[in-house]
Formats: sequence, structure tokens, C-alpha cells
Amino acid sequence: GWTFKQFREALAKAEHLRHDTQALTAAEIMKTLGKPGLAAEGRFFPDTYHYFKNASDIDVLRQSLQLMDRRLLAAWDARAPGLPLKSADEALVLASVVEKETGLPKDRPEIAGVFINRLKIGMRLQTDPTVIYGVTGGREVLGRGLRASELAARTPYNTYVITGLPPTPIANPGKDAIAAAANPPRTDDLYFVADGSGGHAFAKSLQEHNANVAAWRRIEADRARAAQEAEPA
Repeated sequence: GWTFKQFREALAKAEHLRHDTQALTAAEIMKTLGKPGLAAEGRFFPDTYHYFKNASDIDVLRQSLQLMDRRLLAAWDARAPGLPLKSADEALVLASVVEKETGLPKDRPEIAGVFINRLKIGMRLQTDPTVIYGVTGGREVLGRGLRASELAARTPYNTYVITGLPPTPIANPGKDAIAAAANPPRTDDLYFVADGSGGHAFAKSLQEHNANVAAWRRIEADRARAAQEAEPA
């Protein structure tokens, strides 16, 4: 789920690699790669890349971009019927949101299914990672909770306010998230929340979801209390 900025930072630290893009903006890099006007975020496949000594970082970026194109188009060609997505690009945006929502591969299909269900009925996605991306632009980790004003602000990435997908990806999704967005499982779920074990509890109704949220808040309170008790006097 690395952002484009994080990918560039990793390239800048790579030894024996020629750093030809350090002075370039993201837009200039995309133009150099033959994709003028296309947002860089989400267009590079997260993977391990090998290169010859003194190769240019632009070569690694080109390899990553081409791999993302192939992975995305293959998933889109094999997509499930009836998706509320108009293009492979929209599938990429959804995959990036799924990627940022969880680090657990097993939860990604179900989370994609929830978002697909919401898109089908015009229900807002209401996902924090999109709001965070709107605040930081992918430039940094937020490092704090979202403020009420940020959750209420009308920005293109605030899915608590806008209906549908944000305009561009919010990260570079991996193969699991791409596959989940293109082929989500059939589910009636419309909600999910952390379950305290690193995964998520899913729900079909708001009443069921509220019970899951209450359970999660009890877990959070118990953990906070245990941490406080463990602190030295």
C-alpha cells in the first residue's frame, strides 16, 4: 500500500542506482514515462525490482508502471459481471482504497464486497484512508486521528461527503487488492469495523454494525486501561 512518494523515497535510497528523477515532479515523471496528464498515484505495482549497476531510477519506474498496467488489465478483463465500475481505472481506485483499509489479505475480498454493495445503492463509502489522503496528499503519515472538521470538509477525497469513488487512487495496490476489486465475493454486507484481532467484523444491518462498533470500543477501552495500569508509578 505504498504511496508514490514512499516509492520515490525507496528509490532515492537504493544503492548503485542512478537517481535521475530527484529534481522532477510527479507530473514530469509521468510525462517522461509516456503518460502525460495521468496522476502518478496508484500506477506503480509494489514488488521487488532488480536492476543493473548504474541503471536509472526511471527504468525501475517504467518497469513498475508496465507491470501495474498488465496486472490491472488482466484483472479487469476477468472481472465479475455487473460491477458498478465503468473502467479499469475505477477498479484501480477501488483497489487502492481496499489496500489502505487493511493489511490482511484474507479481509480484502470482503471489504471490496462491502464497497461494491455501497456503490451499487449509492451509499457513501465513508472510509478514513480516503480522507487521510485528502489531508496529506500521500506526502506523509497523518500520525493522529482525523478531526471532525476534516471528516466534514468537502474535498474530492472525502468519501464521508462525496458519493462514489475518489477521483484518483490513494496508494499503489498489490495483486490481492486488485483481484478483490475486480472479483469481489457476493455478500449482503454493508458495514465493517475492526474486531480487535487485527481483522474486521462485517455486518449487513446498521443495528448489527453498531453492536460490532460497541464491542470494538470496549476492546479499545480495556487495552487503554491495561496500558495505563502497566505504566510504572
